[in-house]
Order: sequence, then C-alpha cells, then structure tokens
Amino acid sequence: MIEVVNVVAKRILVVDDDAVIREVVSACLQHLGKWNVLTAASGKEALQQATTESLDAIVLDVMMPEMDGIAVLQCLRSDPTTQNIPVVLLTAMSYLPNPDRLPKLGVVLTIFKPFDPVDFVRQIAQALQS
Repeated sequence: MIEVVNVVAKRILVVDDDAVIREVVSACLQHLGKWNVLTAASGKEALQQATTESLDAIVLDVMMPEMDGIAVLQCLRSDPTTQNIPVVLLTAMSYLPNPDRLPKLGVVLTIFKPFDPVDFVRQIAQALQS
C-alpha cells in the first residue's frame, strides 16, 4: 500500500466519457489516495455536480464528445461558485493548444494517459498541497 504524504481526505470529481478510465482513476484516488470520489460521464454532468457539490478538485478529461474539457474548464471559471476549484487535466493528447494559458484557467497539473497509478496519485497530492 502506498502512503500519500499528509493528505486530508479530499472530495474529487473525476470527469471522463470513458467508463473504464473513470473507474481506474476513481480506484486510484480512493484506494491509494484515500480520497472521496464522485464521477461524471460528460461535461454537462460535471458542471452540474461542480455547482451542487463541495469539491476540493476536479480531474478532467480533455477530449470528450459534445463538450470537451477546455469548454468545461471555461464554464467552471466563469461561475463564481466553481471558479476556484483546482483542475487536473487528464489527456491522451501529446500536444495541448495554448499550454501557457492553462495555469490561468486554474489547471494545477496536466497528466498524460497512460499513467502510472502510484505516480498519478502522488502528483495530484503534491499539486493540491500547493
């Protein structure tokens, strides 16, 4: 079992249109990170949960149908109730447009798929401590 350094149980929303990825990411965060995890299968569902749940962070897939992660991120930042929630982007793309703009949009970390589960949890824990 991996111990994450002094991390208080956080509520994290995992947003991905792929059910397998949602399950893998949720399992990593719950079992290795000891965090409380909520999930959303779409950008629309994510925005609804972000405004009704108390969240410490969002792990957000970039490429989703209908509403991609960047569009979700822009909606989060335009709403006073969600504008300060830290976001971790999860992407299979090796190139992201305008990476310099991401920190200004509240992106604290970008993780590329595939990822190592232990490193994944450790990176998120470190990003959320800062």
